Amino acid sequence: MTDGLFAIIIIALLVVGAIVTRRCTECLLLGSVLGCVYLYHGQALSQWCQLITQVVADNAWLWLVCGLFGSLIALLQASKGTFGFSNIIAKVCRNDRRTLFTSFVLGILLFVDDYLNVLTIGVCMRGIYDKRKLPRESLAFILNSTGAPVCVLLPISTWAIFFGSLFYEQEVISSQYTSAMDAYIHAIPFCFYPILALLIVFLFTLGIMPKLGAMKRAYQRVEETGRVYSEASKKYNHEENNPDAEGNVWNFLIPMLVLVVIGVATLDILLAIVTALLVCLVLYVPRKQMDMEEFFNLTVSGFTDMMGIFFMLVAAFTLKEVCDLLHLTQFLVAVAQPILSPHLFPAVSFLLLGVLAFVTGSNWGMSAVVTPILLPMCAALGANPVLTMAAIVSGGTFGSHACFYTDATILSANSAGISNMEHAMSQLPYTMIAAILSLLGYFVAGYVM
Repeated sequence: MTDGLFAIIIIALLVVGAIVTRRCTECLLLGSVLGCVYLYHGQALSQWCQLITQVVADNAWLWLVCGLFGSLIALLQASKGTFGFSNIIAKVCRNDRRTLFTSFVLGILLFVDDYLNVLTIGVCMRGIYDKRKLPRESLAFILNSTGAPVCVLLPISTWAIFFGSLFYEQEVISSQYTSAMDAYIHAIPFCFYPILALLIVFLFTLGIMPKLGAMKRAYQRVEETGRVYSEASKKYNHEENNPDAEGNVWNFLIPMLVLVVIGVATLDILLAIVTALLVCLVLYVPRKQMDMEEFFNLTVSGFTDMMGIFFMLVAAFTLKEVCDLLHLTQFLVAVAQPILSPHLFPAVSFLLLGVLAFVTGSNWGMSAVVTPILLPMCAALGANPVLTMAAIVSGGTFGSHACFYTDATILSANSAGISNMEHAMSQLPYTMIAAILSLLGYFVAGYVM
């Protein structure tokens, strides 16, 4: 058995196990352990520990962002600022459709980074969804669908900077365009998946796109029981959430505005969060909203509330490293090669990136690995480079959007206060509709352009 085939078997077992047991972190860890046993035999445990150590060290920025955002959320809630904001926004969100559409609009406005988008809007809107008796699954769906898809389609975002730079390193792109951003802008109109994902969630907010699968069952649960989240998601909702409580809206707005402005101006989300925390300190302690001891206790407890995300992301990234060691990417490229042709190449590129990003939970990582392979192949075959760039972006976006253990899905679910499996299953029909239509789009465009 080849290493790549064994990686596919591990991923298949992982997906089935996670869906059946609803225990995502454990299945991810088991998958990475099985991979290490296959690779290292008697040294499997020591090598697995080394991989985890490497993953934790390599992603220290992400752990700090997640943890400190948890601290910020805890402080905003303790100051009652979230209640004040919810009471004001609730005047605009007078019905279900307006509430959903408001979330969509906020997702468009906070386009600079998907983490900033997802985490910020979840804090803003969660209480309002509870007041309107809308299932949290609908909030998580809108958060995830306006996270990466929006960032991909606007050239002034962290995603555009990453992908533009990645593409411009290849001669087939740098020889045709004056800059990395010039190349990326040409690809944006053909990024079919993010366009379709946004269109679908827009129609969903208007009530035109029907409730499907687990999303339909979530709405039925609210109708029958009044519970906006399931029993399985109760553990993600420790705080007292009373949307009618009084609170000073400026305790919420000032730190959040600082967070957004610094994030947009510097593209440094960690700096933005640290600055917002310092603003909370200056805003709350002198005004007796809380004393210094309570401030630091809340900072620590908010950070620890994000430990569940931390462990799940460590497990997902460790599995990705194991899949790299098993040469999963090279295996899938070799499988795809026999059907490559200039006309089919964009569709195959989309499918390949989508599968890789989905099974590994790594969008940027897989894109960085596969792009130096696909774009030279594109030039050799005479395929359309603009379509190929767009297909790579779209495939990666699909993986980021649909995979139930990718960072985007985990953060969207946590921000909405539900489990990542419930979020992933409730949005799966919509992501698959967008993916199938995108694949057809690249198939047709490959012959037309």
